[in-house]
Amino acid sequence: MIFDRLNNSDKYEALNDKFKKAFDFLKTQDLKNLKDGKYLIDDENIFANIQTLITKDEAEKKWEAHRKYIDIQYVIRGKEKMGYGMFEDFKSSIPYDDKKDIEFLEGNTFNFINVNQGDFVVFYPQDVHSPMLKVEKNEEIKKVIIKIAI
Repeated sequence: MIFDRLNNSDKYEALNDKFKKAFDFLKTQDLKNLKDGKYLIDDENIFANIQTLITKDEAEKKWEAHRKYIDIQYVIRGKEKMGYGMFEDFKSSIPYDDKKDIEFLEGNTFNFINVNQGDFVVFYPQDVHSPMLKVEKNEEIKKVIIKIAI
């Protein structure tokens, strides 16, 4: 897992040859005015999902992990709390869905971070995560999740 601000993204481009294209999308698009939906950056190798959602209470959290894609989650507007933990500290609660590239898990060894507008988090397959949690109160946020094929 990586947590940082977009203005530091160049420090991470050497970690994956697709990161530069993903971060360039975040830096060059008018994200606040893009409509919710899927945007292809490099076909299905790199794509962005823009979402406007309401944050939820911590009691509603769901732990998820992916096998085919790395997530870069970037907050465009608002703030959210995200939970994260290590895959080996969790057990599967809903088996992996190959078509949706998602597995839901349960566990009790985790941490939280507050992700503000302009911050991003990178979740690798070994990073179980629970996004979209409220920081102080439930609020509407806009975010982009960039999916990077492994």
